[in-house]
Amino acid sequence: MQKHFQEQASSFDELYGTDTNEEAPLQRTLRPGLFRRRELAVSVVRSYEKPRVLDVGCGSGRIGEFVLEAGAGEYVGNDFSRPMLDLAEKRLERYGDKVRFVEGDFLEAELGGPYEVVIGLGLFDYLPDPERFARRMHELTADGGTVVGSFPKWTWVKGPVRKIRYEWINNCPIFNYTERELRLMFGASGFRDVDVQKPGRSGFLLRAVR
Repeated sequence: MQKHFQEQASSFDELYGTDTNEEAPLQRTLRPGLFRRRELAVSVVRSYEKPRVLDVGCGSGRIGEFVLEAGAGEYVGNDFSRPMLDLAEKRLERYGDKVRFVEGDFLEAELGGPYEVVIGLGLFDYLPDPERFARRMHELTADGGTVVGSFPKWTWVKGPVRKIRYEWINNCPIFNYTERELRLMFGASGFRDVDVQKPGRSGFLLRAVR
């Protein structure tokens, strides 16, 4: 998985378009989930006063642009892909000392905390041990803070295509979830309020409050 995202950093970044003000219209049509999950993250950030935000698997920093504009007081991006972080650092350099990046495994990296908002978008698709990530997120979330996550579910339309593209061609395993699994996983991790939304056919959006 790490090799895949190191090699495909620019390709993943281009899914959103070129910059904050010029997004690819075709991607909005073909990949509406990318934008729905971003809108959820932004709405959660706006519900706090200058929150500290941790973006797990931050990639090229696309979400960072929007949560900072939404009022985040601090943004910390964590990723294990150096090429992704290089893109993120360049994209967010104008925000100065509001932004910090931590390269390394989320389960082991020194990330400080607590954070009012912890984001995991496009992350859980690739995790063989999601329960450990959910518990670590709980540890880093402030009391009253919120985790925002996106999770794919199997469909006969997209499921086979994703399996061929990621697992067979790129040797990158992917994982799917059910609503019941998400409620159990985040509930067992210690979150007191777990809201699972189904905005489309191919996945879930989650808000979990500590």
